[in-house]
Amino acid sequence: FALFWSLVLLSIVMLMAALFMCQSVNLIFLDDTIDVDFKVEYFRYFGTPSKSLWTIFEITFGGGWQKHARPLVEEVSPLWAVFFVVYIAGVLFAMFKIITALFLKDTMAVAAQDVESTIHDKIKEKARYAQKLVALFAAADSSSDGCVTWAEFEELLDDETARAYLASLEIDATSGKFLFELLDNGDGSVSVQEFV
Repeated sequence: FALFWSLVLLSIVMLMAALFMCQSVNLIFLDDTIDVDFKVEYFRYFGTPSKSLWTIFEITFGGGWQKHARPLVEEVSPLWAVFFVVYIAGVLFAMFKIITALFLKDTMAVAAQDVESTIHDKIKEKARYAQKLVALFAAADSSSDGCVTWAEFEELLDDETARAYLASLEIDATSGKFLFELLDNGDGSVSVQEFV
């Protein structure tokens, strides 16, 4: 949104510069000391508001400001250098840098939002996985005492449906004894906290 308004501001500045150039260059046409060919050439660039706006557009985005500035500074008045220095410094350097910064800021905000979305998705995935493990633990805890012994876990591993469920959780049922010993804290049973 800020990028849009900065482009609107750039357009307004270009329009103001075009109108200033149109009005100022028209004063050259009243000066009899300036060559007629020079007047015709600058009428072609700045004689009407639309021609002036197109020339300012070329100066701004085409980088051809030298061909328009130098003859005015050398043939008409060195004061034209002030206008071109202010315009080039203000628009080409300052405003374009601001627009670029706004564009990068918007891009970085979208990228950060994407990272936050990915982190949020991973947290949700982890919670779903934990719920599946709790359900598996409940299925294994045949005594309903809140702990699974090796005998209960072995019974779970013998069940085809439970093995398929373990596979869906990316747990290899063939290494059940190793898994149980890994989860067991040495008391011969695994609690739900140890299991999850």
